[in-house]
Amino acid sequence: MLRRRTDVRLPLLARPGTERAFVFLARLMIYSAMLILLALLVDIIGDGVERLSFKFFTSFPSRKAEQAGILAAWTGSLYLIGLTIAFAFPVGVGAAIYLEEYSTRGRITRVIELCIANLAGVPSVIYGLLGLQLFVRTLGFDRSLISGALTLALLVLPIIIMASREALRTVPKGYREGALALGATKWQTTWTQVLPVALPGILTGCILAFSRAIGETAPLVTLGALTYVAQVPDSIFAPFTALPIQAFNWLSRPQSEFHANAAAAITVLLLIMLVMNTVAIIVRSKFQRRQR
Repeated sequence: MLRRRTDVRLPLLARPGTERAFVFLARLMIYSAMLILLALLVDIIGDGVERLSFKFFTSFPSRKAEQAGILAAWTGSLYLIGLTIAFAFPVGVGAAIYLEEYSTRGRITRVIELCIANLAGVPSVIYGLLGLQLFVRTLGFDRSLISGALTLALLVLPIIIMASREALRTVPKGYREGALALGATKWQTTWTQVLPVALPGILTGCILAFSRAIGETAPLVTLGALTYVAQVPDSIFAPFTALPIQAFNWLSRPQSEFHANAAAAITVLLLIMLVMNTVAIIVRSKFQRRQR
């Protein structure tokens, strides 16, 4: 009597040994990346922590490294990111709401979506060239704070639109259908039912996009932002500098003292980005608790 073979050969990826090897390699890559990042952070913070002082935060740039500070740089960065948020947030979220809630799935909509996806991958230096031609030369804003903010707003706009659309897609259809069944208009449904549920994801994506914007150097260098500014910007048309520009300027000098100043400026920039990311996590958790 012939015996039927009951053993089934598992695919390569389904075998226990292969799975353990894959998990090991994945963990190894994650830990390696974290160790490299940690080593960079320790090196930067170790070089710049000695320069961090009240005088360093309240002094303007100087030819003498021991007297140089980042007052114009950190205030310029805060003004820059504030204006960028004012320009990009309402436009990006509004565009996402229109594309996700109101637009019909036609050829024009697909072309717009393709353009947005492509713009999100364009190198930042291209946005700098666009800002130089459009805002500095054509509109005559010169190398001012508003030119830098509008350029960074264009840079993060595709990211905000894509992140906001993803957040809107996570809202269950039952919220929309229930509100419409009760007689609510499309706008009332979007404002009272959809947005409150999607808001944590929208805010998280936007803050992460703005964290990228505050650390950008290439667009501002291309735009022609100044490396030496001895005043705090008093209007949106005033010349400006930013922490990445100031750090880039100090790193380009041969003296090691200026390199320490650059490390301190980078440390401050990392702290600002850490605060922004922490705010994103807190805001998301707060709104998620409200929904429960």
